[in-house]
Amino acid sequence: MQANTIDELETSLGERIKGLRLNKNLDQLTLAARAGISVGALKNLENGLGARVRTLLCVLRALGREEWLASVAPVATINPLALPRSANVRQRATRKTAPKG
Repeated sequence: MQANTIDELETSLGERIKGLRLNKNLDQLTLAARAGISVGALKNLENGLGARVRTLLCVLRALGREEWLASVAPVATINPLALPRSANVRQRATRKTAPKG
């Protein structure tokens, strides 16, 4: 199911963070300590109850998943300014006039 609302997105993100934590066999207290945040902040993040960006970044770093951030704003691999300018010249439609007559 795709999340449509902000609340659904927060819940989905929290579930994914919680899943990562559990896959690494960490309890909330340990992860919070490693991330340098409070347990309450981690609980809010995992439960989709709102969290600061800083909290998310600290948790991602503590889980070793900073690469997730690359998908937020991927680096362009093609620079449009470096493309050749040999494109076809755009033709415009001309007005056809009725034959005089």
